[in-house]
Amino acid sequence: MNTAVKVPKRKMEAPKKLLQQMYRQRYIYLLMLPAIIWALLFCYAPLAGLYMAFVDFKLALGDFWHRLFTSEFVGLQWFKYFFSGQDFFRVMRNTLVSSVLTLSMKFVVPVFIAILMNEVRNVHFKKIVQTASYLPYFVSWVIAANIITTLLSSGGAINQLLLNLHIIKESIPFLQQGKYFWGIVAVSNTWKDMGYNSIIYLAAITAVNPELFEAAQVDGASRIKQIWHILLPAIKPTIIIMMILSIGDLLNTGFDQFFLLGNSMTREFSDVIDTYSFRYGIQNGMYSYATAVGLFKSVVALILVSGANALAKKTENSHLF
Repeated sequence: MNTAVKVPKRKMEAPKKLLQQMYRQRYIYLLMLPAIIWALLFCYAPLAGLYMAFVDFKLALGDFWHRLFTSEFVGLQWFKYFFSGQDFFRVMRNTLVSSVLTLSMKFVVPVFIAILMNEVRNVHFKKIVQTASYLPYFVSWVIAANIITTLLSSGGAINQLLLNLHIIKESIPFLQQGKYFWGIVAVSNTWKDMGYNSIIYLAAITAVNPELFEAAQVDGASRIKQIWHILLPAIKPTIIIMMILSIGDLLNTGFDQFFLLGNSMTREFSDVIDTYSFRYGIQNGMYSYATAVGLFKSVVALILVSGANALAKKTENSHLF
């Protein structure tokens, strides 16, 4: 009795058709090859270093990979050390509060700027405003931090303005008091990225059918109502996608701004996951511990992105993947 399983003809032809299609598009794959190699070398190969979070690694001269994979395996010891430590709640509080404040401002302001830019009819003025709003994005955080520090110093422009308006009676050392730090970082992040982020919303606005606005204008709708009932719903999918991507960065507050603007007097409010892992990993030589902290942040970011994407897919039918 012949018990051989017959493979459907379509399943046998599928790989063949795929290979034929790849051969026809071989030049496209050849152009993609440098990007694929770059991604493998710089995005996927370093993932092997995550093993450091589960061993007691000590840096020394010699073969790095040999020392890494022959180090004592300690399992989840470093994660337990982080979760049970007295710094955990302080670092997580600073990270979450700073991120939520930044996300709230960076999510609303670029949409507002994009709408304003769309309403401007003077082309020359529009170009000037766009250039002025885009420029901070291309300035490094070292320069931006110096500008912010100068503005917020005791003799800086902000204090002088508040004194001249009689809002305060004496200068406020903004960067020496922790209670101001979260707000300063949120405003600084928004100022630096708002112009660049608004480009995406401007592109989405240009895709809206102008006949919708003409019909609404004929019906007597004001410009505010046109924006509220036509423009915002039209760019809603783009807003949702950007929101999903922003939620993924909830724990990724950024290292540069906290490291450059923070100091010993504001550490209680400025110490976030990125600066915490840098201090213990690079300065104190606890590489395994810093890797565990970084891995924890990445796992939480993945969960947040997946959850936000699933929620958006279920409620708004607009999702990233």
